[in-house]
Amino acid sequence: MTFSGLNVLGLLLAFVVSFISGAIWFGPKTFYPMWMKAKGITSGQLAVQANKPLALFGGTAFGLLVQILTLGLMVNSLQKGHPNFGILDGAGVGFALGIGIAMFASLSHRLFSGESFKAWIIETANDAINLTIAGAIIAYFN
Repeated sequence: MTFSGLNVLGLLLAFVVSFISGAIWFGPKTFYPMWMKAKGITSGQLAVQANKPLALFGGTAFGLLVQILTLGLMVNSLQKGHPNFGILDGAGVGFALGIGIAMFASLSHRLFSGESFKAWIIETANDAINLTIAGAIIAYFN
């Protein structure tokens, strides 16, 4: 894998779109109330010790940046070997990594920790959707 040929604009756009998508996904009018209920948090609010906006949003942004960069490296490498690699191929790589890695890497951790299957689906489906969209964006700009 190589960084040469990676389009920074495509990576940034994929990052921004994914960040906004996550904000909408976990918004108060979308999945946030269901997610909190599935996690057993009846108040609908994070515990005081967990509610640190800088850590929450900074950690989220850093994790998303690592995901987008990793996806970008994968798409970039595949495009070099396949000249007809297009937007749908990029979306397919994002989808495969989103489902196969992002979602299912955490399943056993969630099950053994006693977390709800519904909470797992809500959390990780957003990852899979974001990586699918990001893969298409990155492929388009590369």
